[in-house]
Amino acid sequence: MVTFDEDLCKGCGLCASACPKKIVSLSKTRMNAKGFHPAEVSDNGLCISCGFCAIICPDIVIRVEK
Repeated sequence: MVTFDEDLCKGCGLCASACPKKIVSLSKTRMNAKGFHPAEVSDNGLCISCGFCAIICPDIVIRVEK
């Protein structure tokens, strides 16, 4: 399971590019408090808990749990 601290996300998209399952993307409809489109997971059931998204995140806003 992947969770994001959406208010700290700056929408850089690095997490989306690192996801091998391609389930992480930037929201097209929501904006956070800073005015960025935060990252989101389309289907947590497909997550393999590899942690690549959390490792590449420069702002440490992603938490991966098994």
